[in-house]
Amino acid sequence: MNDNYYAVIMAGGGGTRLWPLSTKSRPKQLLNFQDNKSLFTLAIDRLKGLFKQENIYVVTIADQVPALREQVPELSLDQFIIEPQPRGTASVVGLAAINLLGKNTDAVMAVLTADHIIENVPLFHDLLKSAYILADQNHLITIGIESTYAATGYGYIKTGNKLNLADAFIVEKFVEKPDEKTASQYLQDGSYYWNSGMFIWRADRILKEFKRQMLDLYSKLNLITDLFNKTDFRDKFLDIWSSIKPETIDYGIMEKAEDVLMLKAESLGWNDVGCWDSLYEFLPPNNSGNVIKNKNSVLIDSKDILLFGENDNKIIASLGVEDLVIIDTEKALLVCKKGETQRIKQVIEEIKNKNLDRFL
Repeated sequence: MNDNYYAVIMAGGGGTRLWPLSTKSRPKQLLNFQDNKSLFTLAIDRLKGLFKQENIYVVTIADQVPALREQVPELSLDQFIIEPQPRGTASVVGLAAINLLGKNTDAVMAVLTADHIIENVPLFHDLLKSAYILADQNHLITIGIESTYAATGYGYIKTGNKLNLADAFIVEKFVEKPDEKTASQYLQDGSYYWNSGMFIWRADRILKEFKRQMLDLYSKLNLITDLFNKTDFRDKFLDIWSSIKPETIDYGIMEKAEDVLMLKAESLGWNDVGCWDSLYEFLPPNNSGNVIKNKNSVLIDSKDILLFGENDNKIIASLGVEDLVIIDTEKALLVCKKGETQRIKQVIEEIKNKNLDRFL
């Protein structure tokens, strides 16, 4: 374990693509899908043995801190970096970077998320160890997932030549989520990898990219740094933060970043649990292809069904159907054809349009 190596876990999202199980009061990272542990707890557990406990930081919003600490009580309040309101992952990374530099000018940060599933933890550790060595040499490092099918729900990384002295590839470009035809071309090409959203770099190095590409955000981060340890920090911090234009780290920085390398992850057992379809790919089905997470259910002549139910006093039955996602919670019922769950954002928008936000 290296004193200069820090893990920064982004855990402030709401995960609306897993609605209705995921809601504002119960975000995706607090849901249990594996080993009866929340995704957040699993994210912390797989860092053990690689990062010192005090070198693990979580960036989230204030409302989520109590629930996250309840899941992992060994984390102190000082290990939570609070963003007053969501402003995109670029600002999250910047805020974490200035906080870590205030503690250690040689800080190398692994930017991770609280809502991924990673089954091959030893390989994950090996990748992060290799990434640290490269990042400490001022490279920007990302982890690319070997694509196994023509996925349209992921961004992609186009790789170039492999480095002679390291098991890393030069990144030629980051590309947005493709349509099905383009995704099939990427799969056949063989040089495109899924963008895992995991990044490793020196804190001072990524801030240089902010200065080069997002000067306004960089300037505001400097203003926040100047406020550290001042009595009026909170009020002025809120004013500065609210003026930040929301942007992701991918669009704001990585698409035009210099000297980006990718480590290839094969057999990592990675799933970003980005939608119900991706969860179906991860959970083991029965002989009929059904994934059932409901105490009382009857499925007759039904196959390839993903079924979640929360009420033990309620039975869910299906007859003669296939390729469905059925999610039943206290407040809502979702019935959706498999392959369409990326469109749940349309449902969320319509709920808001009808002023039914109490169901979100």
